[in-house]
Amino acid sequence: MQAGYKKQLLPMEKVLRDPIHNYIYIQHQVILDLIDTKEFQRLRRIRQLGVASSVFHGAEHSRFSHSVGVYEITRNICDLFERKFPSQNADDGLWNDEERLVALCAALLHDVGHGAYSHTFEHIFKTNHEEMTTKIITSPKTEVNAVLRKVADDFPQKVASVIQKTYPNPQVVQMISSQIDADRMDYLLRDTYFTGTNYGTFDLTRILRVMRPYKDGIAFDMSGMHAVEDYIVSRFQMYQQVYFHPVSRSIEVILSHLLKRAKHLYQQKQFDLLGDVHLLAPFFENDFKLEDYLLLDDGVLNTYFLHWTQSNDDILSDLAERFLYRKPFKSVKVCESSKVLLPKLRDLVDKAGFNSEYYTATNDSFDLPYDAYNPKQKKPRTQIELQQKDGTLVELSKVSSLVGAITGKVSGDERFFFPKEMRATSNQLEIFEPLYQEFNSYVHNDNLVMKEDIENDKN
Repeated sequence: MQAGYKKQLLPMEKVLRDPIHNYIYIQHQVILDLIDTKEFQRLRRIRQLGVASSVFHGAEHSRFSHSVGVYEITRNICDLFERKFPSQNADDGLWNDEERLVALCAALLHDVGHGAYSHTFEHIFKTNHEEMTTKIITSPKTEVNAVLRKVADDFPQKVASVIQKTYPNPQVVQMISSQIDADRMDYLLRDTYFTGTNYGTFDLTRILRVMRPYKDGIAFDMSGMHAVEDYIVSRFQMYQQVYFHPVSRSIEVILSHLLKRAKHLYQQKQFDLLGDVHLLAPFFENDFKLEDYLLLDDGVLNTYFLHWTQSNDDILSDLAERFLYRKPFKSVKVCESSKVLLPKLRDLVDKAGFNSEYYTATNDSFDLPYDAYNPKQKKPRTQIELQQKDGTLVELSKVSSLVGAITGKVSGDERFFFPKEMRATSNQLEIFEPLYQEFNSYVHNDNLVMKEDIENDKN
């Protein structure tokens, strides 16, 4: 530990130009040193929105830009609390600015454990970005850990506990992780900007102004209720229009099946069909270390995919081409009553010459826009509290009819994905035409339905 490092400020603050926050202000030496670590710089090579750029071509922004954005919002919250709500004694529930550095470091590092095409990669190889974040922060082998230990020997564990939601100060935890936190506020504004949509816009300045610390966390002044409502609706719209876009999900399905196929070939020892995959081998063998994980980024995987387009394995090469050259699967919505048709449709896909294990999938994307605290839930949500003039708190959905209407209501859909060739009957071999016709007889208005239901609709 270096004496004074904890409070060491830069001789002159540094700034990063940012399209969302204009300037991001770096004032502490520890923050600058963390940004300069190789683990944090790696985030420049990982897209924030994964494959969403296949739909929204501007969505090329990185986990790096999001992470420094979350830091900047958290820094603004700390400044606001220090100025307007400084603690006078240990029991007043106001802001103790000694918590600033742990909050800033946790905000900056909250996504440092994300991997290449993180969510799809996690599903195939059973990794967890939150666990990897904790390992990067606490492992004595990382540059991040070495920087944090300069503050204090126990400082890495303190920062990790904020991300794990076990840190004793709920104000710090809720800044980084709650239903309205610096993480969500940054990614909504940043994602809406880079996707070229307007769904995620809300009044960040107003929300920050009405934030209030109290002993159990963070509340919002009643006068700011409509700004909070706007944020909730913006988040709801972004999930429906951007994050759950069916074409993005289709590309994710192809990516998942591509990695699944590569893993299968490796485990079958068909190495000649894969080429040199030493960077992926630890994951194919289900025996990887932190150092292996940190060697991967989106570019590494894309390079492998490019090589696989030349593979003699037809499935691997075709899936690689579909992924790299944007040839998405088609999809239809599935409901409980129509799920009985899925085995039949998979059989038709097989008969048309596509291996249904790799060319079909069901994918569900659901989100809970807002929910009040329920201790019986597996992961209870921290509800949004509004502070009234007399200081008492009231939960948001109790006073907002707009939020009340969507509280606890899950939104989204389940879709069945399949090769687009099954939908296009022109330019196809005549031998398969009856298969295509039968397949399409179950599809109506973007839904998978029984034939009798289609006839009833027509009548």
